[in-house]
Amino acid sequence: MKFIVKTQMDMEAVAGNYIKEILPNAKVTIAPEGYPGIVIVEAEEENALQKILEVPEVEKVYPVLIEVPATLEDIKNSAEEIVRHINDGESFAVRTKKRGKKDFSSVDVNVVLGARIKDLKNVEVNLSYPDKVVQVEIIGDKAYISVIPGEEYMKWKKYPKEKPDCRKLFKKLTIVQMPYWGDYKTARAFGEKIGRAAQAFEVKELIIAPKEKMNAYELMAFIRGVKEGQESRYQIQREAYPWQVEKVPVTVWDLYQVIRDKRRNRRLIIITDPKGPTLNEVKDKLAKDMYYAKEVVVFIGSREGIPVGLFRFADYVVDLAPYMTFATEHGIPATLVALWTIYEEELRRRGEVAGED
Repeated sequence: MKFIVKTQMDMEAVAGNYIKEILPNAKVTIAPEGYPGIVIVEAEEENALQKILEVPEVEKVYPVLIEVPATLEDIKNSAEEIVRHINDGESFAVRTKKRGKKDFSSVDVNVVLGARIKDLKNVEVNLSYPDKVVQVEIIGDKAYISVIPGEEYMKWKKYPKEKPDCRKLFKKLTIVQMPYWGDYKTARAFGEKIGRAAQAFEVKELIIAPKEKMNAYELMAFIRGVKEGQESRYQIQREAYPWQVEKVPVTVWDLYQVIRDKRRNRRLIIITDPKGPTLNEVKDKLAKDMYYAKEVVVFIGSREGIPVGLFRFADYVVDLAPYMTFATEHGIPATLVALWTIYEEELRRRGEVAGED
């Protein structure tokens, strides 16, 4: 049987040589047609698949069901064999990786082959969570076709339906960040890290909140850094995410006025500070309150903590890591990861996580 083995780029030789050691009778072709990240293995051993998966450099293995010339017509005609491996009522998706110049695209293969499969059998297309995945690997003048269980194909995907979406929390979470001040270069560097962090979590809003009069040019340097950090992360998100990403709104507001304004119905105010109880002490009630809150407002200090006078107006003052003080640039990531962890537990208690009993 043939297997298409995928590795990290330029790791195909390492993987191929290890496969030769554990399957000495197999024919192993490393980087076929010169394409990196690919190994083709032909082996007769019954446990060949399991043996190949013992190699850490191996990332994916597709057992080849059908091998045909790499023409659109031949690939389309393979549907008659493919449908024998998809049950009536199951959903499927066609995924194609094309290497080499052809007079058709990967999308053409997905459309033509998918339509033919539907013509031949009572099955539906499901591009997000299919029961079966028809994987077409085109290498030179050959097309290698596999039919893989959907749960196996999706096993290491970033966005399976079983995972709760943390954006449900972060879309209603506002960060109130005291600015970092000092020399312009340092202020700008810290601003960049904070802007990148706020955008990474796609929060509802980032409010830059000085607690008192401060040097305008230091604040300007900090805000410029925030803008640069946000922009760099935003561009990465646009390329990486399958959904539309929006830039986080960034505003400037006096710290004391923020807490005055946010003391409204269904707004939850959280201050992170070592003087408060640990997160574990309040996590159950806090998670429930976050669930029902219209907006969750988190105050984070910079160089110095949030003024103690504001503690009286907070719903929670929480110590995230007893006897530790976070660096300024770690405030947003550490706080939001901690809050999401307890919020996810609340979602599971409520049975709102897909796949949970």
